Amino acid sequence: MKISRIELFQVDLPYTGGVYRLSGGRTYTSFDASIVRITCDDGTQGWGESTPFGSTYIAAHANGVRAGIAEIAPHLLGRDPRRLDRISDAMDEALLGHNHAKTALDVACWDILGKSVGLAVCELLGGSTGVPMPLISSIHAGDPEEMRSRVADHRARGYQGHSVKIGALDSEGGPALDAERIAACLADRRTGEFYVVDANGGLPPENVLRMLRLLPPGLDFVLEAPCATWRETLSVRRRCAYPIVLDELAQQDDDIALAVANDAADGISIKISKAGGLTRARRHRDMARAAGLTLSVQDTVGSTIAYAGIVHLGATVPPRLLRGVLNCEDMVTPRIATFDARSEGGGVLPPDAPGLGIDVDEAALGQPTVWAL
Repeated sequence: MKISRIELFQVDLPYTGGVYRLSGGRTYTSFDASIVRITCDDGTQGWGESTPFGSTYIAAHANGVRAGIAEIAPHLLGRDPRRLDRISDAMDEALLGHNHAKTALDVACWDILGKSVGLAVCELLGGSTGVPMPLISSIHAGDPEEMRSRVADHRARGYQGHSVKIGALDSEGGPALDAERIAACLADRRTGEFYVVDANGGLPPENVLRMLRLLPPGLDFVLEAPCATWRETLSVRRRCAYPIVLDELAQQDDDIALAVANDAADGISIKISKAGGLTRARRHRDMARAAGLTLSVQDTVGSTIAYAGIVHLGATVPPRLLRGVLNCEDMVTPRIATFDARSEGGGVLPPDAPGLGIDVDEAALGQPTVWAL
């Protein structure tokens, strides 16, 4: 089996909530998806996706994804897509870094491998635990009571985890506003719910510590990505009573190793496109598990294709370490694929279908850029 054709599609994914607000005054209304289809000489096809969260979340942007794929794709033609580590090596040889550009190609190869052997991707990643996974909502920053109502809406739709975004500038209300947001979102907490307070690397240590001191006692949450740099994060870590989870700082293998060596965090948020695809994300899962770190499995954002990758990887994390998976397809329109994830016991499980188990609506993709033998 050899790769004979690679096609790249561009699709706009508007945010379903209108305007998504992050720390530092960052706003987003739509996301630019790069969808890849890899076809092999025997006709087997695989799909993958990379959708950055705009150009101000991490060092990634949609035009860079497509430029990176254009750089890498010719080097993959004629290779066996089932040899995932060798595909990863070939991508590294063609382009240094740029994980977000490698993700769609890597995931498409996993989809092909699953189809070629008649197994779901989760089984190839180590096997599904068979335990339904809780879904995590993404509650963007806003008025405290409005955020509280969005938590309630997601709770009513079966979400058990909630990622609450903070990071108000001092001119917007600063630490006092963020403390109100946290208290409001946790005000109606139910048994079994899990809360992440996420600054997306947008706060200096001073603001984090001021905010924490303004909180009422007894709130139960973990603090995610409070600061942008390792130095700032370690400074907060030494003085913070709450567990800390890393996200934006945990992108490469050596980032995970550094976090473990410095006891920088209690958990990791794996985002598949941030990691560079399922091949690297699998390594991050194993490194975190070996260190006893908790995990959430997410992606920066994305369509049903990205969500399928999340569910398959999340299904392989031991339940005691898994805090939840992000339903990114719920955040955007249109639906460009179907994915029959099973809802069970208040959580979600991957389907048994081979590969990712998705059915892509090719009519929604438009015309591709093509590389072929």
